[in-house]
Amino acid sequence: MYRRFLLVMTLMLALILSACGQSTGQTDSTGSPAASSAASPDASMMPEGSASPAASTGAATGGEPMAQAPEGSALRAIQDRGKLIAGVKYDVPLFGFLNPTTNKVEGFDVEIAREIAKKIFGNPDAIEFKEAISKNRIPYLTDGTVDIVVSTMTANAERAEQIDFSDTYYVAGQSLLVKKGSDVQNIDGVKGKVVATVKGSTSEKNIREKAPEATVELYDTYADAVQALQSGRADAVTTDDIILYGFQSQNKDQLEVVGGQFTKEPYAIGIKKGSTELTEVVNTTLREIKDSGRWGEIYKQFIPEQEVPAVPPQDWREVK
Repeated sequence: MYRRFLLVMTLMLALILSACGQSTGQTDSTGSPAASSAASPDASMMPEGSASPAASTGAATGGEPMAQAPEGSALRAIQDRGKLIAGVKYDVPLFGFLNPTTNKVEGFDVEIAREIAKKIFGNPDAIEFKEAISKNRIPYLTDGTVDIVVSTMTANAERAEQIDFSDTYYVAGQSLLVKKGSDVQNIDGVKGKVVATVKGSTSEKNIREKAPEATVELYDTYADAVQALQSGRADAVTTDDIILYGFQSQNKDQLEVVGGQFTKEPYAIGIKKGSTELTEVVNTTLREIKDSGRWGEIYKQFIPEQEVPAVPPQDWREVK
């Protein structure tokens, strides 16, 4: 009887130990909720415009990331990083503007960059934005600070010696922004006047050629140039008309765009020289959104007061 009792107790103890071991094994394999939470990055700590690792695989939108590019290519480096880094303007309403209410960058250029991120990762949020003003757009590409520049940048032969350009994604034209009631109404009217524009822009070169008797004052940003106009330190601001329309829309009672276009400015996306695979993806994206009508949707989203223009030609050299 005593032996039978010991046998039963031994079997019960073995069963208890076995059950405890199984429970411990399940906890180790799945992890506690706290451990799972700690392993996932806090979205609030992510850089502006970047996506979480889950989002960068396309899971957030249901899209599929594109196939892996060759090792050593610029495109593969972007894929391995898990996000696209794009240089955009922060001070140009309609195209690239840091919204003080949301602290998010928005505009036509920004949305074009998001379409490229979507093409690469299947997710438009797999992107980080950096402010790229006119004077540092090309340096940011050459030193690797950004992967692409979508920053109201006119493609021209001089710049094409330093960087590669995508297809044209927008065609603007240089014009003038003045205070309402100004006697400056066209390019001829700036003779002897102070005209503000930004450093490193084609606008600076164009205004010196078109109006050699004007005094040109240079600023780091368009917002600074517009402030100079409003404070009376300049008689006009000159740059691409669509940029000026953005400032006019914010100051309808004070400012107006005058004189029409006196140049044609084909906007293209800047890419570091030799980035063949990346350039192909960018151009494929632009052609797809033009053909699908998405380009027109983006235009209406950010420039609703203007009629949607004709889709720009592929080659910036064709814009005259």
